[in-house]
Amino acid sequence: MSFSRKPWAEPYKIKVVEPVKITSKEHRIEKIKEAGYNTFLLHSDDVYIDLLTDSGTNAMSDYQWAGMMLGDEAYAGSKNFYYLSNNVEKYYGYKFTVPTHQGRGAEHLLSQVLIKPGDYIPGNMYFTTTRQHQELAGGKFVDVIIDEANEPQTHLPFKGNIDLKKFQDLINKVGADKIPYISVAATVNMAGGQPISMANMREVSELAHKNGIKVFIDATRVVENAYFIQQREEGYKNKAITEILREFCSYSDGATVSGKKDLMVNIGGFVAVNDPNLCDELRNLVVVYEGLHTYGGLAGRDMEAMGRGIEEMVQQDTIEFRIKQVEYLGNLLLENGIPIVEPIGGHAVFLDAKKFYDHIPQEQYPAQALASDLYVESGVRSMERGIVSAGRNSAGEEYKPKLELVRLTIPRRVYTQAHLDVVAYSVVELYKKRHEARGLKMVYEPKFLRFFQARFDRL
Repeated sequence: MSFSRKPWAEPYKIKVVEPVKITSKEHRIEKIKEAGYNTFLLHSDDVYIDLLTDSGTNAMSDYQWAGMMLGDEAYAGSKNFYYLSNNVEKYYGYKFTVPTHQGRGAEHLLSQVLIKPGDYIPGNMYFTTTRQHQELAGGKFVDVIIDEANEPQTHLPFKGNIDLKKFQDLINKVGADKIPYISVAATVNMAGGQPISMANMREVSELAHKNGIKVFIDATRVVENAYFIQQREEGYKNKAITEILREFCSYSDGATVSGKKDLMVNIGGFVAVNDPNLCDELRNLVVVYEGLHTYGGLAGRDMEAMGRGIEEMVQQDTIEFRIKQVEYLGNLLLENGIPIVEPIGGHAVFLDAKKFYDHIPQEQYPAQALASDLYVESGVRSMERGIVSAGRNSAGEEYKPKLELVRLTIPRRVYTQAHLDVVAYSVVELYKKRHEARGLKMVYEPKFLRFFQARFDRL
């Protein structure tokens, strides 16, 4: 036997399996119609390979499951809270931790505490729930990401970087007192999982703090960002992920985290800060919306699993395999001429729906159509990240983002290379008959975060 490349394999062995159902195309046609052509409304029993999200869908380790048995379910002062907060300080560097039921709970607390009506919150491309909480608090999101982030096939190592001129221009225009903080996503989900460099993070921190503006990281996938810094940025090749993570976070005043991603748990999140006064304000609100400040809407066992997940997420073989799995799928698609966001991101492969379905105008929701068509073709569930996710502005007009994408999100430690081969084959087969596709019309639109519950019909 000869090999064209050195083979690689998962850094774990399978101990427990969960059966999945393989359905017929006729069955899937019926189910996608019932779901209003929205993959969020499909029943998971009808999905073969679920790439909707990596949020809470990861496989926990035996170490994490063992920790679940050590849950201290005391209402106040759970030992699991102190274990979690100690690990947050050890690995991220933040002094104070306020647990929440998941990431958007942390976004809500931070927005309510820091944002006043009329404020502006710059960031490197919006994220759906983040912007929603900022707007509900009376703020306005302003995108200050570099222009290249909106160009799917442009190759830059750090397409998530913030444009310092855009940031400075906003300060000059509205005044620093109208900018409570800058929201830095690492990595940038809506841009295709693209990272921000350490150098850019350092410069953003200097500019913000010089003007009295706080810096907060959406650190949900910051370990993936640390890995890209290690692999792509000069001076970091021989540094450990733990060291890179600590330095990156040191340029900020705090972070919001959905533990359902990097930390590889099924539920949980937190907001972490260094300012004791800000921590007091967050704790005052968490008892209103989530739970006592030492559990924040979580069971003790969930906090234990998060604390142990922090220890595992920074292991080199864990994060390296995570990124390589995504690269494996992306490269299979590129080899077959499929238009995707390049370079391949950290948590998902993003299909470029504008090029995939170039005959469908954006007003007919091409990414939504592509996600539903892929499910019918193969039983693979993906997610729209385009005009539907972007929603509407305060005047009721639809945002029309430059990126119209379908996200194939890889849960951590769940699928094998064989599963990803099936996904790639299915996408390629769909691409061959792409000109048969039709657009969609929206027939039901909820008030907030419409992509979760909207319904469509075929044009």
